[in-house]
Amino acid sequence: MEVTFHDREQETKEVMDTLRVKPRLITFIYGPINSGKTELITHLIEELPDDYVVFYINLRTKFLASYDDFIESLFEMEMETDRTVRKGKETLAELVSGVTKVAGIPINKEFIDYVFKDNKPKNAFSYMIKLFEEVKKSGKQPVLILDELQKIGDVNVNASLIYELFNFFIDLTKELHLCHVFVVTSDSLFIERVYSEAMLEGRCRYLLVDDFDCETTMDFLDKYNFSDAEKEAAWDFCGGKPGCLVELINSGDREKKACEMFNVTSGRIETELKVVNELGAKITIGDNICDVHYPNLIDILRKFVDRNEININEVDEISKRYLVKENILFVDPLYKTIKPQSRLNMLAIREVMQDA
Repeated sequence: MEVTFHDREQETKEVMDTLRVKPRLITFIYGPINSGKTELITHLIEELPDDYVVFYINLRTKFLASYDDFIESLFEMEMETDRTVRKGKETLAELVSGVTKVAGIPINKEFIDYVFKDNKPKNAFSYMIKLFEEVKKSGKQPVLILDELQKIGDVNVNASLIYELFNFFIDLTKELHLCHVFVVTSDSLFIERVYSEAMLEGRCRYLLVDDFDCETTMDFLDKYNFSDAEKEAAWDFCGGKPGCLVELINSGDREKKACEMFNVTSGRIETELKVVNELGAKITIGDNICDVHYPNLIDILRKFVDRNEININEVDEISKRYLVKENILFVDPLYKTIKPQSRLNMLAIREVMQDA
């Protein structure tokens, strides 16, 4: 069954309000996994009028081990079509002509040689600025969206590539007022890192896309003819997690599916803890390789037996990062809180803690 975009009126309004004014700040869109961030963005792209030119780049499925990998993921090569041979677009004006929404930055062979010259990010960024300026000359507003940007966190080119990229985003927004920049991520450790970056202070805003509340969830499920019993099971097990709700919508036996999802989640958490307890685990933080301690993980998870969220200062850094990395917990650095990634995770944690 096709599931249509639902609600998100407040988040949509915030994004549209941003787009209506001159670019000034980088917008980081963040939230728990499967909360609907990419769905929100793709819906907005489809709804935007043609006087916006959107360059949307999703890094989710990209293998990024080097600078070249990252640059290749940004650009969409202008090529001949399968059936007809057409004249190549040789100028920037020709590259942006007629474009309203593209998956990647359009480029041709001549410019690609310049971009990869000397293996320097500034070459790619210089080209993008010139391209965005050409879009502005055509009377349209460029919008750059990078989804799952945290994937470049470990890519280095002399200095860290992400540091270079943040500087570029500042140029595009606060300095040049040239292009709106949106960064989308489910990695709350990445947002925590971004939030602590002094260079970004006063230069970015944050938009949380969280799971639906109960009322919104019921309205959403009503569209797909859920019975009262099915709605109760959906909320009890999944809460307002859009990704989970879509699975239930497309299931033949919705109540049974909800129970299966709970069993899978609790089994996964139980297995993760068992591995740490019996084999140990390590996590890399900066230049340090740190041991993960099973008793510390248990102490943290027990806090959620009778609480839905805790303060960020109640946990040790190693355990927090490990549980977030394993998609068990979600950190919100703006509000200094930690909570399970979903209601499903919260119920699974409580189930596992009974026997821990």
